[in-house]
Amino acid sequence: MENLKITTFQGYLFWENIDKNLQNIGLRLSGGIREKTDLIILPEMFNTGFSMNAAQLAEPMGGKTMDWMHQTAIKHNCEITGSLIIKESGKYYNRLIWMRPDGTYQHYDKKHLFAMGKEHETYTPGKKRIMVELKGWKICPAICYDLRFPVWLRNTGELYDLLLIVANWPEKRAAHWRALLLARAIENQAYVIGLNRVGHDGNEVYHSGDSTCHDPYGNVVYYKRDEEDVYTFSIIADEVAKTRSAMPFLNDADDFAIKS
Repeated sequence: MENLKITTFQGYLFWENIDKNLQNIGLRLSGGIREKTDLIILPEMFNTGFSMNAAQLAEPMGGKTMDWMHQTAIKHNCEITGSLIIKESGKYYNRLIWMRPDGTYQHYDKKHLFAMGKEHETYTPGKKRIMVELKGWKICPAICYDLRFPVWLRNTGELYDLLLIVANWPEKRAAHWRALLLARAIENQAYVIGLNRVGHDGNEVYHSGDSTCHDPYGNVVYYKRDEEDVYTFSIIADEVAKTRSAMPFLNDADDFAIKS
C-alpha cells in the first residue's frame, strides 16, 4: 500500500444545470490541481445538486456525465468519483460512479435514502456496499445519509482502509456531520473523508461544506468551511497499520450480518 494523493472539490453546484456544473467543475479542477493526484472526489449529485427532479435530469449509464468523468480522469491521469442521477431499467438511482482513466468503473447505489427530503419517493435504494482498490488501498465509498448508519459502514470482514462519503449535507445539521465523520474514523480505525458542497441549493437550503479528512486515530488532516476549495493532500499508508497494531480494537468487534 502506497501513500495516496487525494484532491477534493468542495464546490458550489448550479441547480439542475448539468452542462454548467460540468463546465465549472472542469475549470476549477484545471486551475486548482497543481500536482499529480491519484483521486479526485466530487460531491453527491455533483452535476445537478440534490434534486428530486429525476425524470428530467437522469442520465443512462455511459451518458454525458460519465463520459465527462472519463475524459477528466484521462486529463488528470487519475481516478475520479462522485454521485449523479442514473436511470436504469425504469428506476432512478442516486449512484456513485468510480471512474478510471482506462474507462473501467465501479458503482454504488445509495443505500439509505433521505426520507425527510422525500428521496425514497423518487429513488431506489442500493442493496450492497462495494470495495474499490487504489494503489493497495481498500476504499469503501458511501453517500451522505449513509453516514448516520454505523452498522452499514462498520469495518468487518474485508477491512477497508479509507471510508469515503460524498454529500449534500445542510449547514443546519453540520455539527452532526462533523461528529459522525470523527466517530466513523475512530470506531473503524480507518481514514475517513467527507466531501460536501457549499452554497444554497434550489430549495434555499444552505450548505457550509465542512469537508473533512480524519486519520485512523481521529486527527484532522484537512478541513474547509463556507467556500469553494480544490485541495490536494496526502493520506499515509503506515498510519492505518500503526493505529490497528497499537490499539487492536477491531479484533474485539461484534459479529453480525446485514439482511438485504
